[in-house]
Amino acid sequence: MLSDDPPAPSPASEPDADHDALIASLAEIERHVGRLGWDQPARLFALVRTDELVAAEPALAEHLTVTAPDALSSIEQEDFREGEDLQTTLERIQWSEAVAGCALSVERSFLPATFEGELPGEADEAARLVATHPQRQDMRVVVGVLRNGSAHGVGRLRTHPEELLGGPDLVPALARILAGTLQADIPRSGPRS
Repeated sequence: MLSDDPPAPSPASEPDADHDALIASLAEIERHVGRLGWDQPARLFALVRTDELVAAEPALAEHLTVTAPDALSSIEQEDFREGEDLQTTLERIQWSEAVAGCALSVERSFLPATFEGELPGEADEAARLVATHPQRQDMRVVVGVLRNGSAHGVGRLRTHPEELLGGPDLVPALARILAGTLQADIPRSGPRS
């Protein structure tokens, strides 16, 4: 199925309204980021309940549409920088309680599994090989998590821009790291939207 619509939920595990709102928000973020094309840096977003945002900031009401009681709005953290190591950067972030979740858009390159044996063991060498390989695939992923434990990811291949892929386990390691930013019991610094 080739479509720009959010991926349909898996029938095996019917998501709740929060998970549906997360998927809709991630698809919206991916469209927003995609309008600016490829080769972008990582971009971080706070996810807040739209109705709570409108209540706190009435002037935003004319710019936001509450499509469902559990709708989420994304707020880009424009000062976010990936740094040398994305994981380390994310591990330093802690969100305020007003934030229902967060999402990250990031682009990565990979090789089809048939080339896995060609990759050197050293990470920098492997990255250089992937970056210059003629069979390289580029993908933009947007992974999001909510405080209630919901997680989902959407992704788009540069070679198939009409198709939006998605699933709760698209990038599980990134989802775990993002979930850690929502835990209040760990001393950190960073965005507090």
